Amino acid sequence: MEKHRIFIVEDDRKIAELLADTLRKYQYDVAVAEDFDQIADECLSFDPHLILLDINLPTYDGYYWCRQLRTQTTCPILFISARSGDMDQVFALENGGDDFITKPFHYDVVLAKIRSHLRRSFGEYAPAQSERIVKVGTLTLFAERMELQSGVNVVPLQKKECIILELLMEAAPKVVSRETLLEELWDDQSFVDENTLNVNIARVRKKLADFDILSTIDTVRGAGYRFVLATEEE
Repeated sequence: MEKHRIFIVEDDRKIAELLADTLRKYQYDVAVAEDFDQIADECLSFDPHLILLDINLPTYDGYYWCRQLRTQTTCPILFISARSGDMDQVFALENGGDDFITKPFHYDVVLAKIRSHLRRSFGEYAPAQSERIVKVGTLTLFAERMELQSGVNVVPLQKKECIILELLMEAAPKVVSRETLLEELWDDQSFVDENTLNVNIARVRKKLADFDILSTIDTVRGAGYRFVLATEEE
């Protein structure tokens, strides 16, 4: 059976090696980032199933690298940081992260979160491996590829943009509640600002408009959001 690969991006060498040693004891295949100017290249080469990512890094911070990594992988990214403010956690999730662990941490907590995310992405809770495709009119969403196809045009999507479109397109023309969207976008809603979902919806609308897709997302006051297919794209 293939070992799950975990990529650690942590500039405190002691913490990185302690994490790596602990994970190897539990039969994970681990790589630790070496060149903090080439994080994306090292990650692509290792092809991890999960990434542990610090925020305070040389040259560019973890938020920047998370955005870069999201262009090449959909695997879980867990931030590990001494920062404990609500906005630090919001920024981590907004920039493509899946979870946030505050230092100092218990290794049992880190291991439990890793196992949970791996189960959801690759284990017994993972969706069927056949590619998820959602078609509405002439628009086709390829969920695993994080791409929306409109005719010959292919629109690249960020992870949260893809989740939003998948939920809304699958339900169209029905309304999807704010609660459902929040639940799917963030594991822990307790520190998600009320405006955060609005910002993400606005980004999806702009992405559609930037690529000349006339279909859009309507706000249904007091209920949620609905994907509206343009007549030209039916």
